[in-house]
Amino acid sequence: MPFLLITAPSNSGPGERKQSLDAADEFFASHKVERSDIVRIDVPGRGAGEPGDGTLRAELEPMVPLLQSGSLFGDAGGLQLVDAENLQAGEVAILDELVRTADLGHVHLVVVIAGSSVKTISTLAQDLGSKLSVRKMWEREAGEWLGAEVKRRGLTIDGPARDALLQRFGTDTAATEKALDQLAEHGGKITRDLVLDWFRNRPDEPAWHITDAISKGDVGVALRRLSDFLVHGHPLVYLAAVEGDLKRRALAAAAPDEETFKEWVGGRSSDRALNRMWRMRGRVRESSLRMAQDALVRADRVIKSQPEVTHRVTLERLTVALCRWYS
Repeated sequence: MPFLLITAPSNSGPGERKQSLDAADEFFASHKVERSDIVRIDVPGRGAGEPGDGTLRAELEPMVPLLQSGSLFGDAGGLQLVDAENLQAGEVAILDELVRTADLGHVHLVVVIAGSSVKTISTLAQDLGSKLSVRKMWEREAGEWLGAEVKRRGLTIDGPARDALLQRFGTDTAATEKALDQLAEHGGKITRDLVLDWFRNRPDEPAWHITDAISKGDVGVALRRLSDFLVHGHPLVYLAAVEGDLKRRALAAAAPDEETFKEWVGGRSSDRALNRMWRMRGRVRESSLRMAQDALVRADRVIKSQPEVTHRVTLERLTVALCRWYS
């Protein structure tokens, strides 16, 4: 079984995360595994996640049939475990057993870890696969990456504009890449003033993506977005986004009509997010909004008064609960 263990520094940022995920994509592509045949599992933080039938948390259960039987159609299948540093001891033992007894010809496995890898997983990669280490990216390396990416895309960007991109995004190559995607549509010379005008914040607005996944009740996507956000953003910024979303939901429930609702929140009549929130207002009970408010207050208290080690678990539990209450 082709098996790759990718490790990144414990203080990895979005740039290192992107390098890790790009390396995983290249691994699967080199073994001709189609993207549609890859199962990606983002391991929940320790103490988070849904209970399963046994030792495995529910989010990790899909890996069992894949490692036991491979692709049902005989094609190459892929399993990608992201944030595997969050695996609990019992889950590591099950993963080790499943991999060592798997059909080595039909399943391709990538494990992505930020920080020191668990000895069991490291030994597993040494016995059955290979390892790849992603180094910490510094500003100078981000500048070299940006220069090569600009050349590859054929963009016309002057020196001050490049400096502005580095000032705005630093080593966050994932966000810089999204910015370049947008700048490519400009068509002309890209200047410093254009960069600073277009990108006052990150171009992908990650907090909005989380609340959007929450409104759809998509726990997996919401937790993945939260994990990506916390690499770059502060927990209190996320709580502020959740609080703003909750206030808008409460106003939608209380407003007599859609026009009044949009006036109360100061939104435009063409705002599609508000249109969707207004249409969905009847799906969320008043009691659910009260529970969400109480949970938000408790989470805010934890973030402001408890050790940092508790913050991620607190936010993940809040996110899972909101997915249930809002959907």
